[in-house]
Amino acid sequence: PPATLNRINGWMASVCLCVLCGLPAAGKSTLARRMVSTAAQHGWRATVVPYDNLIPEQAFRTRVVEDDANLQEMHTEWKLHRQAVLHCIEQFLQRSEIQLETPSSSGISVAAWEQCIGALMEPEDLKVDQTPLIFLLDDNFYYPSMRYEVCQLARKHSLGFCQVYLQCDLESCISRNQNRSQPVPTEVILEMVKRLESPNPQKNSWEINSITLNTTGTVQRVMELISAALSNPLSLAEDNKEQKEADRLKCANSVVHQADQACRRLISETMKTARENQVPPESMRYLAAELSESKAIFLHNLRKRFLHEVPFIQEEEINVEHVVKRATENFKQDTKEIVFRIINNDKKA
Repeated sequence: PPATLNRINGWMASVCLCVLCGLPAAGKSTLARRMVSTAAQHGWRATVVPYDNLIPEQAFRTRVVEDDANLQEMHTEWKLHRQAVLHCIEQFLQRSEIQLETPSSSGISVAAWEQCIGALMEPEDLKVDQTPLIFLLDDNFYYPSMRYEVCQLARKHSLGFCQVYLQCDLESCISRNQNRSQPVPTEVILEMVKRLESPNPQKNSWEINSITLNTTGTVQRVMELISAALSNPLSLAEDNKEQKEADRLKCANSVVHQADQACRRLISETMKTARENQVPPESMRYLAAELSESKAIFLHNLRKRFLHEVPFIQEEEINVEHVVKRATENFKQDTKEIVFRIINNDKKA
């Protein structure tokens, strides 16, 4: 299908969000600069979205990571800033007239943002309505959730989306980083490498349009990747499918969890009744084992049926309490049959 057209500053153009991810000093910025030059040769408008420049330095480097809680605090702070960057891109895509300013509350450097979108305005002699626009998002993006936020933005506006993972050994990254004017603390890189999750299309279907590079010299592969992304923009339908599956799983987990609690109460009541009726100790042990096995089979079948056989209904549209009540009525009948069988066996003995 043809690339989806999006109104950008009053023009119609195809757009691609290209995520460049990897450890600090892996070569992302170098590749990005080469991509801008190569894109211009192809008649495309491209700009680098450098998170290091857009996001205040203190958000990255004020704390040395000491533990998981500290890293989580940093991750939360980064998340707010990253969302602000994506919001700026979205606002730019939606405006009918150029507006370089960013909201003062966004925390994003206005000067850096002006430089980003200013690059898309030049050269003036290009036919804007036919010129693809490429955003090269330059950040570590070490968690899939960070990259998925970009994917969601692409889906929301039917943009092209792709990912380039710059693979580089830790020693080289640390060495290059130390030669920078503002190096990232080595401790942060060491912690990041432990948590870095590179694009994995087998695990995350939305990462299918991704490549891994061991060198920044293969610009042609990236151009082919972006070209494919422009020709196959994402759609909300794909996102809805993933969300439905996630909602179905969440709802199934809720039903099974509550059913498990109800079954435990039934088993407790059944065992209490059996003791009151002076069921022999050996039969009590047998009864407990039978009830436990029956519960495990019941919950397994309930989960399987809910996930694979029941037509999907949004969680907010389903009465989980009602479903659990109906399901546990069946288990209650099973417990009665087990007790009846064991008591009869005792009488025969």
